[in-house]
Amino acid sequence: MKLTKLLMAIAIITTVSFVSCKPKDADIKAAVEAKLNAMPDMIKGATVDVTDGVATLGGECKDDMCKTECEKAAKEVKGVKSVVANFTLPAPPPPAVAPPASLTTTLDAAAQQKVKDGLKDIKGVTVTFEGDKAVLTGDVSKADRMKIMQMLAAAKVKSDVSKLGDKK
Repeated sequence: MKLTKLLMAIAIITTVSFVSCKPKDADIKAAVEAKLNAMPDMIKGATVDVTDGVATLGGECKDDMCKTECEKAAKEVKGVKSVVANFTLPAPPPPAVAPPASLTTTLDAAAQQKVKDGLKDIKGVTVTFEGDKAVLTGDVSKADRMKIMQMLAAAKVKSDVSKLGDKK
């Protein structure tokens, strides 16, 4: 009888000691945070939450390799059953914007001469060239406006005719 009680007491003590040796969530969290803080160039604003051995990680990683390394480091901690990685990546830089073509190109001399020749018979119209565009000013009749538009289309020249008025 005494032997049975002794064996029963040993079994209870062994069971209790095994159960109590399991790491607590707070200890796991502290260990994971320590590992992530050891990698300051990898992650910004690291957050760790541990519930029943499941570590949930957050923060901003610089790239996908960073995410993988942080998950791997967390899985190495004793007591971590699984890892949920809720990391964000920084937004990509905006694409480079090329300068507008109108600021970098100019109308060649041949095209300018075509426009001037086409307008020589139409009185009251002046033309200036701004970049790759012909700017026309003055007052014209509807028939002359039609001739101007046809001449500009034939010369394949961009134009600004908003300053052309109607002749009365």
